[in-house]
Amino acid sequence: MTSGVGLFLVACTTVPQTISETEAVGNAASVRGAITAQQEPVTQSISLYEAMARALKYNLDHSVSMMELDLANADYDLSRYDLLPSVVANGGYYGRSNEAGSSSRSLLSGRESLEPSTSTDRNVWSGDLTASWNVLDFGLSKIRSEQLADETLIYEERRRKAVIKIMEDVHRAYWRAVSSERLSNRLSALEGDVNQAFTQSRALYDSRKTAPMPALSYQRELNDIKSQAQSMSRTLNMAKMELASLMGLAPDQAFTLRTPTHNESPVRVAMSYDEMIDVALRNRPEVRETIYAKRIGEKEMKKAVLEALPSLEAFAGLDTSSNSFLYNKNWADYGVRASWNLLKVFGTSARKKKAAARLKLEEERGLAAAMAVMTQVGVSRKRYESLMEEYVTAQQGAQVQSDILNQVEALSKASSASRQTLVRERMNALVAEARRDTVHAEMKEAAAQIYSSLGYDPYGADIRGDEDIATIAASLETLWKQRSKAPGA
Repeated sequence: MTSGVGLFLVACTTVPQTISETEAVGNAASVRGAITAQQEPVTQSISLYEAMARALKYNLDHSVSMMELDLANADYDLSRYDLLPSVVANGGYYGRSNEAGSSSRSLLSGRESLEPSTSTDRNVWSGDLTASWNVLDFGLSKIRSEQLADETLIYEERRRKAVIKIMEDVHRAYWRAVSSERLSNRLSALEGDVNQAFTQSRALYDSRKTAPMPALSYQRELNDIKSQAQSMSRTLNMAKMELASLMGLAPDQAFTLRTPTHNESPVRVAMSYDEMIDVALRNRPEVRETIYAKRIGEKEMKKAVLEALPSLEAFAGLDTSSNSFLYNKNWADYGVRASWNLLKVFGTSARKKKAAARLKLEEERGLAAAMAVMTQVGVSRKRYESLMEEYVTAQQGAQVQSDILNQVEALSKASSASRQTLVRERMNALVAEARRDTVHAEMKEAAAQIYSSLGYDPYGADIRGDEDIATIAASLETLWKQRSKAPGA
């Protein structure tokens, strides 16, 4: 007996199983394959609009938000079935080893009034089909279904917010990656010139063919230039990896970018600040989400009251039994039941208080979200206007530095300028161009941020998301070129 109990306990015991090496290897392979599965291959240089299209279609964060929305829709669809009457089918078998006999005893005389008898077969099959409808449950289920509908709309707004954020990130990463491609070759060439000049200076210093301090100062300056070049290369190269991640590409995916020219002139924001605030408070996902949350809170107040009411349930059913002693083996039954959980009445005040507190919380969240939106609108507008001025200055600085470099290169060819001066001015030219490109990237990001702060969708109504990349990119290009003529319009 003891051994049997021991075996039973061992059989019921579970032991945590760590992931095996085979499972880990298999999972790694499947994950890497799943990341880029079903993606259109990169066959040409990627434009801004193709990068946006790929992010819209293949970004994994966007896919997660879409799946959350699908799950919320599924919950809402299921909730509608709770509004229907309950229809339950039961079937069963009952058997016993002997007859289910009984006798009766008189309560007045105490004598047995009947011999033992039975009215049930030893083996009985029975079944029934009963439909019931509870009025209170129907009311609560209807409110819950309405709340789930609002929750579905909340997830839709969160999906919009995720897409808007992704498009912002694509703008920032794309323009920084463009700077990387534009300057990477020149940075590599400059680093080669610096290494060569450093080696030559070091050789002269080691052979004592030059004064020590000027040579060491020159080497220090060359090392500083090399450090700046390496820092710029690192910063710019990271932007391309970030862009690949946003587009859903593998980090080691090779691709090139379509490099635009710096020939556009910045344009002023078309809308006034008050107009931008009004549009943002109507469109921003955060604000709209709080409206739906308040709806849910208001319905919670109704539920708190309904739960305290009596419950009324109507039912009707069809029954059958194989018991041979029954006169009617098939019959229908029907009726109405009323019930009232009196303890729910005493908890009504507490439930209403909790629901009111939740509603108040959502109202405060709405005000906080509105304040944050208004601040973001003001910041995005001010940032864009400031970056417009900075871009003009950076453009002028890059042009002046380019003219200086041309002069120094001409003097160097005529042996009128030192190699140290030439390397320094090449670095200054690259820094000026990098500064211009950085400000340009920030200005483009700021322009996209204006539309994000207004709550505008980054894609047109003609896009569903299942089109091919070329179709999505063409739609995005039409929309964003129109917007770029006047940010905030």
